[in-house]
Amino acid sequence: QVQLVESGGGLVQAGGSLRLSCTASGRTFSNAGMGWFRQAPGKEREFVAAMYWIGTRKDTTDSVKGRFTISRDNAKNTVYLQMNDLKPEDTAVYYCAADRPTYYSGSNHQGYAYWGQGTQVTVSS
Repeated sequence: QVQLVESGGGLVQAGGSLRLSCTASGRTFSNAGMGWFRQAPGKEREFVAAMYWIGTRKDTTDSVKGRFTISRDNAKNTVYLQMNDLKPEDTAVYYCAADRPTYYSGSNHQGYAYWGQGTQVTVSS
């Protein structure tokens, strides 16, 4: 059974940093795309960043470019989201997502096969 478990969320002041981690179990994701989405109260789920499984291709939404960085360690079946210069508008539940083998869904949340349970990020002003 595939599971994605996020960690690293919490409460931080504006301008601070957090690093989210998402570790997958149940199968390898070294040949699948992985991504991060977020959902603020009363809003739809929003794409944050995604990463191909080989090479350096990454996609990041404009609102976090220059502040958030996605990376992955295939040997650990883990994807990370380094978040710097956090703003109150970044407050949301952050979800990790993983594709089926050899798929890359990028910003298309409907394409992902697996989702984590989410981790809360709260940025105070």
